[in-house]
Amino acid sequence: MVAFHFPPLAVSSGIQRTLRFVQHLPALGWEPIVLTAHPRAYERTSEDLVAEIPKGALVEHAFAMDTARHLAIGGRYPSFLARPDRWLTWRYGAVPAGMRIIRRHRPDVIWSTYPIATAHVIGDALQSATGLPWIADFRDPMAQEGYPEDPRTWRCFKRVEERAIANARFSVFVTPGAARMYRDRYPTMADRIVVIENGFDEESFAGLAADHASHEPLNPGRITLLHSGIVYPSERDPTQLFVAMRRMIERGTLRDGEVKVRFRAAEHDALLRALARDNGVEELIELLPPVPYRAALEEMVRADGLLVLQAANCNEQVPAKIYEYLRTGRPIIALTDPRGDTASVLRDGGIDTVARLDSAGDVAALLGRFVADIRGHRAPTADPSYVARASRRERAASLAALLDRASGSSRSSE
Repeated sequence: MVAFHFPPLAVSSGIQRTLRFVQHLPALGWEPIVLTAHPRAYERTSEDLVAEIPKGALVEHAFAMDTARHLAIGGRYPSFLARPDRWLTWRYGAVPAGMRIIRRHRPDVIWSTYPIATAHVIGDALQSATGLPWIADFRDPMAQEGYPEDPRTWRCFKRVEERAIANARFSVFVTPGAARMYRDRYPTMADRIVVIENGFDEESFAGLAADHASHEPLNPGRITLLHSGIVYPSERDPTQLFVAMRRMIERGTLRDGEVKVRFRAAEHDALLRALARDNGVEELIELLPPVPYRAALEEMVRADGLLVLQAANCNEQVPAKIYEYLRTGRPIIALTDPRGDTASVLRDGGIDTVARLDSAGDVAALLGRFVADIRGHRAPTADPSYVARASRRERAASLAALLDRASGSSRSSE
């Protein structure tokens, strides 16, 4: 399993997919061997998830550097040292390490996971050298219109994508929209493109009481709406939310001191602070630093409502945090395109509190109703039967079935 995002890397949700597969696959007949990066390549590290790596699991940390931190002079570096990404040096440590692992342990399948494109470069190299079946876990689309912005990086992404689609036994996406896009883009490979959604880890919620009334409120006397995770300036732009709150205050439909919107680990605090100041809503906004994963889940459970931001340019993507939001049993307000996959997942889960992220009028109308419904204890929460099907254990079962298909007769003949 070739994965950049793995403990001790400190990130909010991206790390969970690989880690939970590693936890659950052994019970399904598959033993994972993880090929990841040396911790020096990570911008931030944390020990809070290291203990959740299964005892006895094989984890190889291969040589890797971050171009922006290790190869820059005066904060600048040649752009070719960051194609397809800033961790391209990982391939020079990971391919030899992967070959040693393959010779020693004779695995049945290679699996690599984006969004670090170098992971697919490594998976492709190992597949080409050994002929082993390869599963390319894209999660989200790679080369998109306008992303990456740099044309040379875009072309590099496109080459990596094309080789993965052509050489992998299966290519996996986390949303139906992304899979549909790639089936249209590569029609001759359509039968190799499958969906395994993200999910939540039930064990991580152990001991967190689902009864909201049993928790100390985040802001006593105020309704707290929590956005947990990164606020990307283009993909999760909260400008119209702030405009909507300003208009509601001016019209008297939102009272001072009634609501706090908490952004946890948004990363772009300066931007959010400026937007709040420009709209005169600084008193309604909280900007807080990252916390360990377990603490982040507890904060979700304690929130009065959970906020989703997802622009229409990400209609084929679903924030991984959505599934943890659904598991908390808290009300969810989603500012996203009603036609996108994020809205579709929420509707399937019984959540219909959705408004367009780019319309201050729509946001204001929904936010007013949502706050009133929370006060009246009538805000909708997720359908328990849908939530049960969205666990990481269920997703691991889907991956195990795909691994069985990819390995074909090689395992059945052993």
